[in-house]
Amino acid sequence: MSTESFPTHTPAPAPAHDPGQASAGPRTGVWLIGARGSVATTAVAGCAATVAGLHPPTGLVTETRPFAGAGLAPLSSLVFGGHDTADCPLPKRAEALAEGGVLPHGLPTAVRAELEAADRAIRPGGPQSGDPRSTEELVDAFAADLTAFREEHGLARVVVINVASTEPAPADGTLPASSLYAAAALRAGCPYANFTPSTGIHHPALAEQARASGLPYAGRDGKTGQTLLRSVLGPMFRDRALAVRAWSGSNLLGGGDGAALADPAAAAAKNAGKERVLADTLPTVPEGEVHIDDVPALGDWKTAWDHIAFDGFLGTRMVLQTIWQGCDSALAAPLVLDLARLLARAHEAGIRGPLGELAFYFKDPDALQAPDGVSPATPAGLAEQYQLLLGFARRLGAAA
Repeated sequence: MSTESFPTHTPAPAPAHDPGQASAGPRTGVWLIGARGSVATTAVAGCAATVAGLHPPTGLVTETRPFAGAGLAPLSSLVFGGHDTADCPLPKRAEALAEGGVLPHGLPTAVRAELEAADRAIRPGGPQSGDPRSTEELVDAFAADLTAFREEHGLARVVVINVASTEPAPADGTLPASSLYAAAALRAGCPYANFTPSTGIHHPALAEQARASGLPYAGRDGKTGQTLLRSVLGPMFRDRALAVRAWSGSNLLGGGDGAALADPAAAAAKNAGKERVLADTLPTVPEGEVHIDDVPALGDWKTAWDHIAFDGFLGTRMVLQTIWQGCDSALAAPLVLDLARLLARAHEAGIRGPLGELAFYFKDPDALQAPDGVSPATPAGLAEQYQLLLGFARRLGAAA
């Protein structure tokens, strides 16, 4: 196992880049489901700002030294498009995010050309109320959009990433919207990542298609805040043989995610991943649960509080409390860019199937795939997941 640790520095900014200048090599498409949302807008604007040298690639794990030899697509080669049911143009959405402090002041103007280019590539999503199309017709239409995007821009490949609002788990066998998009990705031959707790490619009806597609895919539910911290603290208590009696949490958040999670069914899907990391890292599951409250005034900002009651030597009772205050879009956007590059490289290298090696990014990662068919358990601790990711980077580099 590698002894490399977490990166302790941020790479220097890239040299200045002409916004209208395309990358000289093969280009990679990044198709975002929820393309006009906060996370997608931040990813597009942030990629452009990094390429132009306006900001360093802080938070981009794939821009750190261990990934230099993995053969990843340069940030400058990424071309953005997507599906969304919203009609607010990306430049205007970026301006709203800057007013809320999510994006730096002046950045929407500086990268307006890139935002406009991505906005021109966004296609209407669905299904919307009154849409007469069948499931098959919707999947065909979404797949056709992906194929047209790839051909129009001369892209080597297109990676589809779901960053739309959380949807409730389906109550019957029908395909929810997230699974329609996943089916379209499979049909169009596109690697796929689900950054949300929604069903996506993990719907039982898509299992055989996913296996037969020969495509790499990963997910689900990006690990950006409270669960990221839990995946560090859980192993700490376990490895120090401290008995955790109760672990309760609360989330306050606004924006589109807050509104979506006001639905108890959607919140239940979200909380399942938060609770799973404790079940996977602690010897016994502690008492307590997570509550999510929609506070519209917070906008894109969220506060996560955890109260952990544990026993020490001789049964001495102790408590650890943590408060995480962060901007969800700024936490998620660099991970979305990481996943796009890693999945694109995996596709190029002929790697197929679920990528448990990308567990570092997810609350609910896929299982590891072993050559003998007996899959080892995917580690839930962040440090172990990081080592797994480093091994995957070396595998990608060796495939160059």
